[in-house]
Amino acid sequence: MAKKYLRLGAILSGVGTTQNAWRHPDLPGDASVNIDWYRENARKAEAAKFDLVFIVDSPYITPDTAPHFLNRLEPLTLLSAVAGATSKIGLVATLTTSYNEPYNVARQFGSLDLISNGRAGWNVVTTGLEGAAGNYGREEHIDHEVRYARALEHVKVVQGLWDSYEDDAFPRDKERGVFLDKSKLHALNHKGEFFSVTGPLNISRSRQGQPVIFQAGDSDTGRDLAAKVAEGIYTNQENFEEAKAFYDDIKQRTAAAGRNPDHILIFPGLVPVIADTDEEAQAIADAEFGKLDLKKALVQLGRPFNYHDFSQYDLDAPFPDVGNLGSNGYRGSADRIKRIAAAEKLTLRETAWRFAARPSPFVGSPLTIANEIERWYKGGAVDGFNFRISSPTNFDAFVNKVLPILRERGVVRSEYDGETLRANLGLPVPANRYSEAEEASRETALA
Repeated sequence: MAKKYLRLGAILSGVGTTQNAWRHPDLPGDASVNIDWYRENARKAEAAKFDLVFIVDSPYITPDTAPHFLNRLEPLTLLSAVAGATSKIGLVATLTTSYNEPYNVARQFGSLDLISNGRAGWNVVTTGLEGAAGNYGREEHIDHEVRYARALEHVKVVQGLWDSYEDDAFPRDKERGVFLDKSKLHALNHKGEFFSVTGPLNISRSRQGQPVIFQAGDSDTGRDLAAKVAEGIYTNQENFEEAKAFYDDIKQRTAAAGRNPDHILIFPGLVPVIADTDEEAQAIADAEFGKLDLKKALVQLGRPFNYHDFSQYDLDAPFPDVGNLGSNGYRGSADRIKRIAAAEKLTLRETAWRFAARPSPFVGSPLTIANEIERWYKGGAVDGFNFRISSPTNFDAFVNKVLPILRERGVVRSEYDGETLRANLGLPVPANRYSEAEEASRETALA
């Protein structure tokens, strides 16, 4: 098991998931489809001893979608190419359970896990954008509650398929002419509410047993899914108190689900604003806010509500009553926006600025940033952070100025603990269910 450190992920989001990130002078305009950009930044993150790189994804766009989503590489194809340019860092891809079949998902991630020698992770999502239904031959998006019930069964089926071969199933004995020990191959024969999958999968387990499962839903049903199956969870919190409340809630749900809370790691997003002094950093943050375009802010505000057109309302009236809009999309995000707008009595204009700007709680000098990161970690609000790489200069400042402070304090690692993603995250290797059952049977017979 790995030593306890603050874990670090790097979100490789090319030209950015906000409206203005692509205009950074040091960021290639084609970063989201430029494999050299991904390889270079993955290697930089690996040199800085990050645990993983993470690829966001969604299967629906509009012309007003943020630049990165308009033109980007498919995550598993991308990470298979990045795997050959790295050797230690984990490779986590987003893939929806709503519009993919378990057998294909198991095979794709199983392949990435073998290609990378045990560094793959799957970020399980259910797809919040209702428009995605039209890209997969459906008239309507799957209902929110059904999506999450389907997701739980989907993940269980995929994990069952990953166990198709016991770890010693392939003797590959050329002298005896034995390639496979057939007793070590198992069909799944699953018949459930949403899926019927016979199996077995035609790919063996990697050295880490199975890819690591991540999850990114923030609604109650999303949190429950995470508690049942996730080993890492991505989230976004505005301040320490919010992060602490989320952390405690997830850990409690995980324990209630009969799992070890230490086996689920929580990674809020990290978008620091770093300068030589706190005053300079705040000035940079204020200047970035001043560059925001209100029309684009309204588009960004509409995304959790299935790209609802908020420009039709009075900007200086209270945030409009949109009823259940968003409940079948990104419910957690939509509910949070409605809740905060009501509690703080925000106008639509103020709401758009508030959620487009996404003010970072990490603004200041390298020492200030390091102190705040350590406070969140030691205060029990996080297990790690997911750093969004869109500003090359900001990433360099974090790696070269903030991480050395945290490393000197023993908060982050100086070297990798192992060769696999599980080893470096301190997560156990899942036992093959069939080997485990056979061992239990032998022990019962000997008792």
